[in-house]
Amino acid sequence: MNSVVIVESPAKAKTINKYLGPGYEVLASYGHVRDLPAKDGSVDPDADFHMLWEVDGKAAQRLNEIARAVKGADRLILATDPDREGEAISWHVLEVLRAKKALKDQPVERVVFNAITKQAILDAMKKPREIDAALVDAYLARRALDYLVGFNLSPVLWRKLPGARSAGRVQSVALRLVCDRESEIERFVPREYWSLVATLATPKNETFDARISAADGKKIGRLDVPDEASAMALKAAIEASDLKVSNVEAKPGRRNPPPPFTTSTLQQEASRKLGLAPNRTMQIAQRLYEGIDIGGETVGLITYMRTDGVDMAPEAVSAVRSLIGSDYGARYLPGSPRRYTVKAKNAQEAHEAVRPTDPRRTPREMARRLDDDQARLYELIWKRTVASQMESAEVERTTVDIAATGSGRPIELRATGTVVTFDGFLALYQEGRDDEEDEEAKRLPAVAAGDPLRRVGPVAATQHHTEPPPRYTEAALVKRMEELGIGRPSTYAATLTVLRDREYVKLDKKRLVPDDKGRLVTAFLQSFFNRYVEYDFTAALEEKLDKVSNHELDWKEVLRDFWRDFVGAVDSTKELRFAQVIDALNEILGPYIFPPKADGSDPRACPTCGTGQLSLKLGKFGSFVGCSNYPDCRYTRPLGADSGGEDGQSAGPDGVKLLGKDPKTDLDVTLRAGRFGPYVQLGEPVEKEKPKRASLPKGWSAAELDLQAALRLLSLPRLVGLHPESGLPIEANIGRYGPYVSHDGAYANLDSVEEVFEVGLNRAVAVIAEKKEKRGAGRGGAPAGRGLGDHPDGGAVTVHAGRYGPYVKHGKVNATLPKGVDADALTLDEAIKLVDAKAAAGGSKKPARKTATKSTAAKSAADKPAAKKPAAKKTAAKKPAAKTTKKAAE
Repeated sequence: MNSVVIVESPAKAKTINKYLGPGYEVLASYGHVRDLPAKDGSVDPDADFHMLWEVDGKAAQRLNEIARAVKGADRLILATDPDREGEAISWHVLEVLRAKKALKDQPVERVVFNAITKQAILDAMKKPREIDAALVDAYLARRALDYLVGFNLSPVLWRKLPGARSAGRVQSVALRLVCDRESEIERFVPREYWSLVATLATPKNETFDARISAADGKKIGRLDVPDEASAMALKAAIEASDLKVSNVEAKPGRRNPPPPFTTSTLQQEASRKLGLAPNRTMQIAQRLYEGIDIGGETVGLITYMRTDGVDMAPEAVSAVRSLIGSDYGARYLPGSPRRYTVKAKNAQEAHEAVRPTDPRRTPREMARRLDDDQARLYELIWKRTVASQMESAEVERTTVDIAATGSGRPIELRATGTVVTFDGFLALYQEGRDDEEDEEAKRLPAVAAGDPLRRVGPVAATQHHTEPPPRYTEAALVKRMEELGIGRPSTYAATLTVLRDREYVKLDKKRLVPDDKGRLVTAFLQSFFNRYVEYDFTAALEEKLDKVSNHELDWKEVLRDFWRDFVGAVDSTKELRFAQVIDALNEILGPYIFPPKADGSDPRACPTCGTGQLSLKLGKFGSFVGCSNYPDCRYTRPLGADSGGEDGQSAGPDGVKLLGKDPKTDLDVTLRAGRFGPYVQLGEPVEKEKPKRASLPKGWSAAELDLQAALRLLSLPRLVGLHPESGLPIEANIGRYGPYVSHDGAYANLDSVEEVFEVGLNRAVAVIAEKKEKRGAGRGGAPAGRGLGDHPDGGAVTVHAGRYGPYVKHGKVNATLPKGVDADALTLDEAIKLVDAKAAAGGSKKPARKTATKSTAAKSAADKPAAKKPAAKKTAAKKPAAKTTKKAAE
């Protein structure tokens, strides 16, 4: 029997093909093969949420190959990943094959496996089932919800909140968590308190520390000594007292090991212990899951890494227990296997925990077969898995109460100590913590009730202040999202990535800090779409989706309930005026935009004119603070900046911000808004001569740009030095496509913008040589086009001999030379006019070709309604989609 097996990745296909042998052809779908087109009508609520699917351009050829293979096969086996996404991919592939009429009467089977090992694959093939319709329905509901929120809410943001990029069902709630924590920090008022610690000695001259615990018959907590006067009075009383042990209590305790990893806990622990971002953790885990070559055979090292489950297969538990008994001894092996249950809200994935496929493959053995990050993550997973089946640690907690008498004030001190009497699982693994100080466990000296104590030195009275709650680390945010039931394990890493890519948050010392843009978006959504960024509402929606996957709820009913109220909320914003938006944002962000002044004066009073009131303004560069007396008073400052200056750093309502003067030319340096984004300019136009300009590189914030940074941009291109072989100059610059170095018509990308200002001659020569080698290898050694110089917007302009005649190139814009124009005599100015004209006409087309490139199509779609395209491969289309194209909202 000839069977076609469909998996997701080519690496997996290659491995599984070896396991199954003759009679099986294993093909890869390369992940999802269809998605909702980024346009109106892809989900149609008026047609009972009919969904219009479009085959991905890259997937079309692969699907044709799969269809050809299936037509000649006796059986189709869908073996994609064992989660909702995997179930959905199998369903998509099957739907496409049916539409292509590739299936006749061949049986279709669905198999799942949790690990890519020969035994796991062969066992899975013996247990085929049908596609789980409920899991597919839950996927459809979630995909439709994400589309409806993104494609209805994001346009509201674009119209009402300049600078905002997108909103999302889970993304926006995660952003609110970060913003709410920042607001807590800003509202926090530090509270003074004092601690009193005495160093005491026993009759055997063993010392230990004790803290005040009661005075005058009342317990004293951490914050109950509020000022220096109270602290000094208590200090004097202790120092004037006789000290004696009043009670000793020792209690045995146990510390149990943590369960094996889920997706969430793996991301958290890898962030704490290895410094890996969640997205990076999942990339490495994917590689470990797909496997490495061991003895000529590719073997998966860990089980599937997207899971809520904490249980392990019986054979895995037996293998781990055997390893513990042989390597650590019977004392470290519990009498019976440990069983764990999921505590996370909404957990429902029916997989095992993330564990090694074979615990006998130790981290030391695997380290020589893996790169550093893979080895470190494998070691973390291995240790956590083995520790989860080890014996509990045994500890002894000792409390010593001390009476201080004789000063006229009855005072009590207390000393505590914890000692590990048996390390148990701690011999192998200890779980990390966020935002907690680990107190050093130490044994107290042996004392008994009635023992006299002697004070060693003066009592330490120390002033402290309470601290605000810490900002979230990525690990802490993932943990909080899981606790609240927001999102699913497979979405956490992607959600954090989107928040950073949208420039809604940034990482500062591994902590998530909301950007002004992110705070504005959150404030806007809280003002006008509050229900849809509430934690309980989002978690309740996830619960409904879980019920869909458990056959308990109809997915269309979930969509109808959601859409009924949501569409009304969207419609209510159509008549929303900018004044209403600004008033709402001023109200919510007031403490952030207008923090209280130390002298108690009005924080919204304009420091320039004295009579105007400061308010949030929405301008070309986004948001800033301006005076109500504009244009008579032109005071502006950035959002959230100190209000005490004569002028600010934000662009005024006219879209031009003065950064300062160039010390060399004494010309004004200004920040402006252009068609392609913000740029800096030196001086003003003189007759027909354009002033020098430079666009802001990707990742640079217009609101945070200062004079020094602007002058660095205007100093480009930078001469790095002369090439040691040709003697021609090497320059570093920033173009439309990023930072680069150039030499004699050759261009090579640099890793970062900062490298443009720092790259040395040796590094520049090396990257240019590498680029030439790659270009020669990839294009048969074809020579580069003749360099004409740099475009004013950045990037090289070159002239080439094309298949259909000579053309000039700038970035991805190619412009054919008009007839009669000599390519050898073409000047830079003439070439710039040609590529600019082509770009203005929407052309980044290849010479004499009619098909637009992807980048031009995307740019055109963002600015105007898209032209009608030839029909793409679509399925299940009951109603034609509307022609108006919107930017895709993630």
